[in-house]
Amino acid sequence: MLVTKMGKKKSLFSKNKPFKWAIILFALIVGLPIGYYFYNGRLFRKYRGDFLSQFPTGYTNHGIDISHHQGKMDWELMFDDLGYDTLVQFVYCKATESIDHLDRQWGRNRKELTRLGIVHGAYHFFNGQKPPREQASHFLKHWSHRDIDLAPMLDVEIEGFSDEDLIAKMKIWLTVVEKETGFRPIIYCSNHYFETKFKNHFKNYKFLIAAYSREPSSFNDPRIIYWQFSEKGQMAGTNEFVDLNVGK
Repeated sequence: MLVTKMGKKKSLFSKNKPFKWAIILFALIVGLPIGYYFYNGRLFRKYRGDFLSQFPTGYTNHGIDISHHQGKMDWELMFDDLGYDTLVQFVYCKATESIDHLDRQWGRNRKELTRLGIVHGAYHFFNGQKPPREQASHFLKHWSHRDIDLAPMLDVEIEGFSDEDLIAKMKIWLTVVEKETGFRPIIYCSNHYFETKFKNHFKNYKFLIAAYSREPSSFNDPRIIYWQFSEKGQMAGTNEFVDLNVGK
């Protein structure tokens, strides 16, 4: 403290304004990230206890799939701090789309999940109106097999010029990727697509089926190994909703 001639005590800050603002700036730079980390942890820590309550009963294999829509995932918070490694058995991340699009979070997600030792897989968002070989080449340019990988996944949500055209193009993509990697991909689609387009095809492939209103009536089909039951999952690591899956 400083003492003026009048005997009044005066703060050092009032004498040295640059020093005052330097202290404030330092506090903001250091304090805000720390505050956000603990706030975010407290805000979502409750999902650790409630995480399993979001899942249907009778399933012990739980997984999520994500893309850039979930933003920059805090994998450390999700798997290290909150112990989701004991709750989430698998993760699928979007890698590519069509013939030229790369998911902007793929590289980071791949690196972080590998570093943390989390089993994960990559998926390609298929465009049924684009050349399938070019799409396969685009996917393989950005994904190569590692020991930590699940089988690659083909995400089919866009119609082809006809069902026959779509199925033929899918078979080309699937064949090229399997030949190049030695891994037979699985197929992601809605329950409606499976029932109306694919049920009588792809006899030797496994499926992840999306059905949000009820368990797929075809879930007893041995080809269906995963059921995506929600697109509104909540968990630590992101403020956005996450797709939730269960497996047999």
